Amino acid sequence: MTEQSAGARTLNQSDNQAPAAVSDQETLHESARDDVPAADAITQGTALYAATNLESWETDKPHHFARDVGINGTCFRRLDPEYYTWLRHKMDAAKKAMGSGRLPPQAFETLRCRFNFIHAWAMECFGEEPLLSAIRALNPRTYSPPALGTYGQDTRYLPEKTVPDKPPPSVPQYLFPKDGDCRFTQKVPPSAAAKVDAIRDQALSLGWSEARLYQNRGRFRFPCGQDYGLVCFVDEDREIGAVTRQFIEIIHGANTLRPSTLRFHNPDVSQPWLKKVETDK
Repeated sequence: MTEQSAGARTLNQSDNQAPAAVSDQETLHESARDDVPAADAITQGTALYAATNLESWETDKPHHFARDVGINGTCFRRLDPEYYTWLRHKMDAAKKAMGSGRLPPQAFETLRCRFNFIHAWAMECFGEEPLLSAIRALNPRTYSPPALGTYGQDTRYLPEKTVPDKPPPSVPQYLFPKDGDCRFTQKVPPSAAAKVDAIRDQALSLGWSEARLYQNRGRFRFPCGQDYGLVCFVDEDREIGAVTRQFIEIIHGANTLRPSTLRFHNPDVSQPWLKKVETDK
């Protein structure tokens, strides 16, 4: 069955015949497909373009195209005996990969059908002797296959390039205090700092220090010790409630039916549960 698409033609066909790839000692006629009519393989003055995945299309205006043509992200090259030889070598490698279980049989069958069409076209267009000469002369390891960066590519058929979005500007790491030899640092999201900023003036007027509100560096790993300030405890799902001299409320699930409230105490001021013990002189 032949599929037509934007002037391109590919052959999708499946049967139980052996793959077209053969050893150099065999004649190329032995690997030609009997069920690919010569009239379908070549028309006078046409050219066949093939990709490394063995997809191909034919044109009767080869002079309109460069040697390599990019279409929808795939690069096709105008078939010549050298390129045919390289594709033949890749087909042999695919057959070995299927034999070792590295290539599924269905995938190999697709490649085989595609190559059989290319083989029939090359036989009709170039003849057996030029193809055999190319097989004997070409080193597949040194051949440069088509790629989207190949010189002479027809850019009219390249997909439009999209300009990637600029990465967001990096946010400086939150540090309070910025200087010092504190060993540990607790990460603080911008939303937490914004919540503390909203009650900053009120808290300072009640006797809170900036360190008790903003410090995120400590001598011990968070939350151990008393070095870490309120900003380290206000996650994205927590809100700040009442602000007093002794404590600041941290409300978890403020928009739920059963919110819970914690108190962040200020150790720098007297607390109701702390009693001063006088000693006899």
